[in-house]
Amino acid sequence: MTNDDFYPEKPVLEERKPRNNVALTIFSIVLFVSTFLFLFTDEIFFVFSVLIVLIVHEMGHFLLMKRFGYKDVYMLFIPLMGAFVQGKKDVYKQKESIWVVIAGPVPGIIIGLFLLYFSSRYQQSWILELGLMFLLLNWINLIPLDPLDGGQLFSQLIQRNQAFFSFVFSFISSLLLIGTGWYIESWGLIVFGLVMGFRVRNLQKQFELQKEMDAHGINYTQSYSQLTNREYAQIKDLVISTSKALRTFVEAVDPEESKPVVAEQVNGVLITPVLTDAKVAFKLLILVTWVLCIISPFILVYLYSDSIPKDYEWYFKVISGQ
Repeated sequence: MTNDDFYPEKPVLEERKPRNNVALTIFSIVLFVSTFLFLFTDEIFFVFSVLIVLIVHEMGHFLLMKRFGYKDVYMLFIPLMGAFVQGKKDVYKQKESIWVVIAGPVPGIIIGLFLLYFSSRYQQSWILELGLMFLLLNWINLIPLDPLDGGQLFSQLIQRNQAFFSFVFSFISSLLLIGTGWYIESWGLIVFGLVMGFRVRNLQKQFELQKEMDAHGINYTQSYSQLTNREYAQIKDLVISTSKALRTFVEAVDPEESKPVVAEQVNGVLITPVLTDAKVAFKLLILVTWVLCIISPFILVYLYSDSIPKDYEWYFKVISGQ
């Protein structure tokens, strides 16, 4: 008899039914476009330019996730916010995760630069506008703030003490967004920063819980199926003791009824293992790529400042921070 035999069998985690991801994506796109057209009735080209840029950006993430064997991959558009691609794996590889992150903004930056070149050569204003949109949105996405791709990239590059790093990084990002929104008088940015504050609090709770599990010698970097009955019981006790809402729920309902909910909470605490296979040379290559993408708009402004049409100077001022 082993130690594990003294603990009750952990509940079977119910598998979520696969969603109709294509239908969900199409519905979110329709809702996204409808909301923008309602607010910007006379800006049809602008709305569809944003949509094209986001689709190209998210398809980069989507295709790389599919290529690396992610499961349940789907794309979702959120009105007035943007879009994201979600997927999961049993074991993540650091290099694959980094490739997935940069597959969105880097191609968008390159496409934007090419479109600007062709717009100057063929004197087509619509190509210029589309190129600037590609450049602007993808450049913003590379800023190292959570939850932008730039923030995700640096999170992937730093694997040690990632829970603490994510908490601090998100906290700083939230303050910067609120401060920037206050400075430029953008209520949208302020609200976004405040909403991120809730995520910061959740990350803090997660970090504190992980410290508790470390203190008890519990391995939480594994999948639910790999958990022993003993590990499940230990994590369950910690999760219930640190969550007043969950504790109230467990005490109020039948034990059998609470099992699936508690199992989901325990599964949410676990961290999917990451194979840290990114060497120093690879990380340096990624950092150089990031720097080149970040400075490319500034180089563009310097090279073409004399030939920028007056109607589009504001694009470049935004991009270059002027």
